[in-house]
Amino acid sequence: MVSEVLAPIIAAITLLTPARAQDWVVEPEGYRTDDYRSPVPETLAGARVLTTAEAEAIWRAKSGVFVDVLPRAPKPKGLPPGTVWRDKPRQNIPGSIWLPDTGYGILAPATEGYLRRGLARASGGNKQAPLVIYCLSDCWMSWNAAKRALAYGYSDVAWYPEGTDGWARANLPLAESQPEPRPDGEQ
Repeated sequence: MVSEVLAPIIAAITLLTPARAQDWVVEPEGYRTDDYRSPVPETLAGARVLTTAEAEAIWRAKSGVFVDVLPRAPKPKGLPPGTVWRDKPRQNIPGSIWLPDTGYGILAPATEGYLRRGLARASGGNKQAPLVIYCLSDCWMSWNAAKRALAYGYSDVAWYPEGTDGWARANLPLAESQPEPRPDGEQ
């Protein structure tokens, strides 16, 4: 009798409760190669997935290296002489290294080398060093970059899917950042 009464109520609640889009995002086998600003999965095989509170605890304890992979808009080619170009400032988690453009699904060899060198520098060459990889919320760039770090043999990879959006919502500090230099000044 109780189940006959509760079943319609549970069904109504289920229909009226908005589901999170992320609940239906399946973790792909490979890298995401399009629609980078869309809901991400809740998992990344082989990595820890961090909440803002967990990322903050690692940051406060200085027990991990934070790696920002948000892309950087390139300086347009062919600007007339004398044109002033100002990069959009990037606010990231203080103490992070910024390796822009390293979260795309397909990387040019130079960009992949930049990522590998950047992770090696950040980790001090220790593939067991804890890495926290992020960009913005609902951004596949950090998911792809964290998956690559695992493929490169890093064993303590944490993915922070809320990125600087979640960090800012929690009123945690942000700091203006500059990207890690690329060889020969390549953009």
